[in-house]
Amino acid sequence: MTKLTLASYPHMLGFEQLERVLERTAKAGNEGYPPFNIEQTSDYSYRITLAVAGFAEEDLAITVEDRQLVIRGRQTDGPDDRIFLHRGIAARQFQRSFVLADGVEIGEALMENGLLHVDLSRSKPEKVVQTIKIRKGE
Repeated sequence: MTKLTLASYPHMLGFEQLERVLERTAKAGNEGYPPFNIEQTSDYSYRITLAVAGFAEEDLAITVEDRQLVIRGRQTDGPDDRIFLHRGIAARQFQRSFVLADGVEIGEALMENGLLHVDLSRSKPEKVVQTIKIRKGE
């Protein structure tokens, strides 16, 4: 069986970078933790919401690395003098990655009721019509 790539389609020119992004996303291997939502808040804005109950603001880091939004969380166990009769809530760490298209910018991040909201916006694309002059060959 032949693997289909974007290069297999002759009318799709210049999409090699998109293919690399898709491969990188597939290899990212995000686990199911923490759960998240992505919502479209307007025609040109989005909100990513992660359920991060138990994490404080200082336990979280949000960075953009090579057009990739990376959200990391690291909890510590806390004081060693605590004695648990049952321990069902473990201190965890996570990393969630989201590939960003060109023109997508990160807005603000807000922590509210155990949810981390990260707002993103995309600039409105301009309609560009370009006329190419045909030169007479010699």
